Amino acid sequence: MSIEENIQDFRQRLQGTNCQLIAVSKTHPVELIQEAYDAGQRAFGENKAQEMMLKQPQLPADVEWHMIGHLQTNKVKYIAPFVHLIQSVDSLRLAQEIDKQGQKHSRVINCLLQFYIADEETKFGLDLEEARQLLRSDAFRQMQNMRICGVMGVATNTQDEVHLQKEFSRLRHIFEALKQEFFSEAPYFKEISMGMSSDYGLAIAEGSTMIRVGSAIFGYRNYQQQ
Repeated sequence: MSIEENIQDFRQRLQGTNCQLIAVSKTHPVELIQEAYDAGQRAFGENKAQEMMLKQPQLPADVEWHMIGHLQTNKVKYIAPFVHLIQSVDSLRLAQEIDKQGQKHSRVINCLLQFYIADEETKFGLDLEEARQLLRSDAFRQMQNMRICGVMGVATNTQDEVHLQKEFSRLRHIFEALKQEFFSEAPYFKEISMGMSSDYGLAIAEGSTMIRVGSAIFGYRNYQQQ
């Protein structure tokens, strides 16, 4: 199937759900991203700030760029002028830098808190208690140029559906706890980003509002280009 057919297929699958497709374009050339754009896709996910910065001027201005990879504080400046959503906030220090860069560019940068839900040490993310400490801190309360809009998590790379369902359920419960404790009056706190090409169906069933899909749209990436 072509990229256009894959996009249309996902559009039909997501009809009637409260879930948005984020096309993971990391390592793919701008020509393929343009193909997906021409098929109606607008939200794209990248995991390297410099790659996103290089691609952004080559594509239409209404592309919504999502940072989905681990973001170092010294790389925030590359994407701060245009990024639509940073999905991978995993420390107060990173949140402070995003706020600082947002102020510099006179904009509020929307973000998700990334949680560690997998059984793999290579994954990044907060646990619930660390998130509570971040949200209770004076430093966070003073921020005016970064906004927390929800949560994100990367599940274990496994075929075990029961295991995956538990991880997705855990992230949804984290979202609900934070909504109740910190964001009950904040309509913008509404996103649960979970689910990828191999497990998005389970994620949607557990309440995902954003699925991050790469290979099921673009085919397999050429990792040698990284």
